Amino acid sequence: MLKVGVLGAGHLGKIHLRLLNQSEKYELVGFYDPDEINAKKVAAEFGYTHFENINTLMDAVDVVDIVTPTLSHYECAKKAIGKGKHIFIEKPITNTLEEAQELLQLSEKHKVKGQVGHVERFNPAFLAVKDNIQNPMFIETHRLAEFNPRGTDVPVVLDLMIHDIDVILSVVPSEVKQINASGVSVISNSPDIANARIEFENGCVANLTSSRISLKNMRKSRFFQKDAYISVDFLEKKVEVVKMKDAPEQPGDFDMILQNAEGEKKQIYFENPEIDVNNAILDELETFADAINNDTIPVVSLEQGTKALQVALQIIESFKKQ
Repeated sequence: MLKVGVLGAGHLGKIHLRLLNQSEKYELVGFYDPDEINAKKVAAEFGYTHFENINTLMDAVDVVDIVTPTLSHYECAKKAIGKGKHIFIEKPITNTLEEAQELLQLSEKHKVKGQVGHVERFNPAFLAVKDNIQNPMFIETHRLAEFNPRGTDVPVVLDLMIHDIDVILSVVPSEVKQINASGVSVISNSPDIANARIEFENGCVANLTSSRISLKNMRKSRFFQKDAYISVDFLEKKVEVVKMKDAPEQPGDFDMILQNAEGEKKQIYFENPEIDVNNAILDELETFADAINNDTIPVVSLEQGTKALQVALQIIESFKKQ
């Protein structure tokens, strides 16, 4: 079992603490939180060991789980890597691209592994269909959330849209060619609603919309590719897979047949992939343990987290051109 310590005992930090405490792949050593009142409350309520010093905690573990505000990710990760510790770091990886790139270099230098907490990669609905997503050419995503003051310290792109950016980059086998985006600040000082159009070198286009002042929650992505349409509802954990194939010579009474302008006939059929219920946060933490123990590349590597951040920052930069 890998010894693990958690930095940050806020809303998400407490979830990580509970799951790591349950996990058979980790031994939870304890946590550090700079808010002493909160730290003592969490320690008293759940029985986790509270370290009063960040260095003492890092020295006692193999893995540091960083669940702190984004602005402190870089300093926490840099310190942990410098001590030769593997790092799990919540998304976005860091506040700036330069910080992320430095962490990449440091992790290679100190030969430690890192994973970024892009949890939607472990969403059971996405896992059920990701192998069906083959070279999509148009993607549409909507990630809408009701207002919550927690998270408004960063633009909606880094808070919400970055989930969809990471998923898209994981399924589109091409480099980004061009980005156009617009964002509007309604309640916060940074944009609360954003729309981005990402064009890839291979011709794929992704249209992303995110809002944190919606009246209802929605997390849906639609993937269109040759002879297939795939819809993923990350919130309800549901999928739709609609495929087409050449129509049979003698269609059955209940076969759905389409004919295009050229006279080609296609049969439409539906697939219902099985969705395996899981705990996505526990899965991402445990696959990281597997990557360390088996010396393999983590599912969401620091490099992938850096690419997602790079695209997110390009979208934010595009706002300024409005």
